[in-house]
Amino acid sequence: MSEMLYWQALNRAMDAEMAADETVLTLGEDVGLYGGTYRVTEGLMAKYGEWRVRDTPISENSFTGLGVGAAMLGLRPVVEIMTINFALFAMDAIVNMAAKIPFMSGGQFPMPLTIRMPGGVAKQLGAQHSQRLEHMLMNVPGLRIVVPATPQDAYWQLRQAIRSDDPILVLEHELLYFSKGDVDEATLAPPIHQAVARRRGRDITCIAYSRMLPLALQAAETLAAEGIELTVIDPRSLSPIDWDTCVRAVEQTHRCLIVEEDCRFAGAGAEFAATLQERCFYLLDAPIQRVAGMDIPTPFNGTLEAASIPRGEHIVQAARQMMAQQ
Repeated sequence: MSEMLYWQALNRAMDAEMAADETVLTLGEDVGLYGGTYRVTEGLMAKYGEWRVRDTPISENSFTGLGVGAAMLGLRPVVEIMTINFALFAMDAIVNMAAKIPFMSGGQFPMPLTIRMPGGVAKQLGAQHSQRLEHMLMNVPGLRIVVPATPQDAYWQLRQAIRSDDPILVLEHELLYFSKGDVDEATLAPPIHQAVARRRGRDITCIAYSRMLPLALQAAETLAAEGIELTVIDPRSLSPIDWDTCVRAVEQTHRCLIVEEDCRFAGAGAEFAATLQERCFYLLDAPIQRVAGMDIPTPFNGTLEAASIPRGEHIVQAARQMMAQQ
């Protein structure tokens, strides 16, 4: 086990899979000579050559479509879209091709395609570069979506995605790339779509993914000093969702708080709330609550940007209010 940065864990995962399987390749803007916008492909071109680490033109739909075709022919491409905002240019390849070809071909064409996409609100990148599009992508049957929040999960889930015969989107938050954590490359990985409890508590089940997970864990420590104990569930996957783990946690606490950076309206949190309300209605001691981003384009101004997304104090306040509903 060694401590490494989130981007280093992704880099190690890519290196390991490329070394193990010569059909694995990666392509995208600046993945080769530059080593990737967030250094994830650093050193890979020098090691594996420009055929397997391919710099592409600035044409997301074209090189994502190239990835689809490569997957249909038996390769295992890893497409890096520089930011999830640019995935909007590649929606035809993602939605009409990658998600549907295995079904429409009756399974004759598997789709061992991995698409990596950094996203989320970073540091004053403006409305067009700060989007969280999981709400849009979750609504596409045929796609699988993972949201690693730790370096260990970044390592595990990228390797598992590359080995899968299904199209998997790996959504990486831009502010997590330089977060540190222990990575054990030898330990057995949990199933790629299995949720995990990062903390156990008796009072509230808090479901938080991606960058909201560390905020939820910090809030849990603050609340513990007040006698309020949170179970913090990291879903790790948004399609499919591990409902069994979420339901078991709610059964134990009888309260549920959902935290997401994405906009509140019609987002992942709405799906969590709706399904858990259906499955746990008679177990709940209070209505399910959500803490989410505002339904506005993300402001460029730093103060306004920070005000548009959840902070730790918002989670603490929501938990206090839930506990007051005795």
